[in-house]
Amino acid sequence: MGWEGLRAEARQWSAGLVELHERFLHRFNRSEPRESSLAYLRGLVAPLERKNGWTLAEEAGHAGPDRIHRLLNRIEWDADEVLDDVRDYVVEHLGDSEAVLIVDDTGSLKKGVRSAGVQRQYSGTAGRTENCQVGVFLAYATARGRTLIDRRLYLPTSWTDDRDRCRKAGIDDSTGFATKVEMAKAMVRRAIAERIPFRWVTGDAAYGFSKGWRHELEQADIFHVMATTRHDTVVTRFAIDHPVNDLFHDLPRQKWKRRSCGAGAHGPRVFDWARVEVRPWHRPDRQHWVIARRSVRRPEEISYYIAYCPVDTTLDDLIHIAGSRWAIEECFQTAKQECGLDDYQVRRYDGWHRHITLAMAAHACLTVLRARELDAGKAETDPPNSYPSASPNSDA
Repeated sequence: MGWEGLRAEARQWSAGLVELHERFLHRFNRSEPRESSLAYLRGLVAPLERKNGWTLAEEAGHAGPDRIHRLLNRIEWDADEVLDDVRDYVVEHLGDSEAVLIVDDTGSLKKGVRSAGVQRQYSGTAGRTENCQVGVFLAYATARGRTLIDRRLYLPTSWTDDRDRCRKAGIDDSTGFATKVEMAKAMVRRAIAERIPFRWVTGDAAYGFSKGWRHELEQADIFHVMATTRHDTVVTRFAIDHPVNDLFHDLPRQKWKRRSCGAGAHGPRVFDWARVEVRPWHRPDRQHWVIARRSVRRPEEISYYIAYCPVDTTLDDLIHIAGSRWAIEECFQTAKQECGLDDYQVRRYDGWHRHITLAMAAHACLTVLRARELDAGKAETDPPNSYPSASPNSDA
């Protein structure tokens, strides 16, 4: 792309950010936070190596980071209200009745002990126990794009049991302990209450292993494909607590189908798949399945899913939904690389939600602009689901 093309792209991105920013201008009472929030968005999508208070201030032409710090820590505004406007923007441009809601969490490594929610805990991002903050997120995935639409900062009991420590980090006394599953439930309930168009819910085994949540989704007639562990049990014709891994021991070879569940960094993610019906006496227009995903190279490695779906749902349909869970990993990667999702220097609870909300807004804007390019036929040679300047997605 030549200089003219780059300038045109920059103008397009700038106009897109202004368009989105105008949706939540009314959430700020004064001109300073209005101007600072737009500068913050522009800085988040700028090609900066680091996106912290100093670098964002320099990008905005400020003499120092004070205005940026005031935006995140001192000026009164409600990040949840801004998030409502961002979510409406996403639904307006990407809304699809076939969309998938995806829950997952991601960690950000932190030093010290004063940042809200920080402690030594497992970080899926690092793949080990580290000193970090963990956020639980909800992604919205459609054929035209995927982006993040809700978020909650996880507070371990080491925090919620120490109210003095919480107050110093700006955590209200009314904010108690909630598990990550409870946070995920709350976000999906909110999406349902706000009539966000979608058809499926999915998540990894940390969330899908919860029988209580699967039951809640079923009671609301929300279709889902949730990963679980081999230790999970289901109701079959032969037992009330039938281990899921036992269902596939003697399954005939022809029942296994080799299928891709989506493209990864190294090509299609191909596995052998099979499904077994469970709870056969439920209702005639719905079915429950246990799905097994077996590694082609290491057949002893098998993952499991529990599905609740319409009776005419095919195995290929279920494989597609199971594979769509990786969309949230792609959101995390591009939001961190392109929008500074994990580049922040805030310690307070509100500050975390404010930064994350603005980073999610920037990611949503880039996703919508990308969808418009695809609609206009301008991105035929770009890799699917990538941004013009984004790095290739990893195979989660």
